[in-house]
Parts: sequence; C-alpha cells; structure tokens
Amino acid sequence: MKWHKRILSMIQERQDKKVALAVDTSTKDAPAILINNIVTLFETVKPDTILVQADFKIRSITPVKSNTITYQNHGKSSYTLVLEWAKEEKIDTLFYITDVTGFLPEDLERVDFELFWLVSGTFMPKIPFGKAIKVA
Repeated sequence: MKWHKRILSMIQERQDKKVALAVDTSTKDAPAILINNIVTLFETVKPDTILVQADFKIRSITPVKSNTITYQNHGKSSYTLVLEWAKEEKIDTLFYITDVTGFLPEDLERVDFELFWLVSGTFMPKIPFGKAIKVA
C-alpha cells in the first residue's frame, strides 16, 4: 500500500488548494472497490474535493462522496472535457482515476494545473503530461 501513503500525503499537502478527483466511468470492468477506497480517502482527508464522473462526457460534478460512482458499459472515454472543465474552474490539482486508454487530442501538450493520473491495473501506459501513480 505504498501508493496509499503517497496519495494520503499528497492530499494532506494540498489542504489549502482547490482539488478535484475525476473518475473514468466508461466501463463496469473498473476496479470498483479500489476506486471507492480512493474516493473514501479523499472524502475523509479533504471533504471539499470536487468529484467528477466522466466517460466520453462529464456525467456529474458533485462534492466527493464514496459509493456514488455510476459506471457505464461502453468503454469509450475522453479526457478532454474534464481537463477543460478543470482549467475553467481554476482547479489547482486534478487527480484522475483511469486506465489512461481514453482520448486525448494530439495538440494538447500540457495543462495549467497539477495533474496526477491514478492508474489501476498491471499496465502503465505512457502519459503525455502530468505524473502517473500506479494504484493497485
């Protein structure tokens, strides 16, 4: 659970920042227990975190709350709308739980906020920007 301590520390260090947690809900094959544990961690440590549920579009934007994730069954995801939303909302730090197989426009080379990809599973894909943290 090395990643758990790392994320806990990262959340604690950002208590005075505007933080959002995005969850890729494009598939029911997602590790739901793992995702719920991460959401619960944010809910406990930084309850003012904004929870964004998205697949190829943003499905909901709410205060962080565990056991509220609704998964889709089509497997299509795009990160563009969430990244644009985070920029518009002046989010300081975005944590994004995903397998990083969704669509990102090729011309998008960076974002103006801190971005951490929380990647579940055994495969760690190359990320174009931000930092990847393997969670399993």
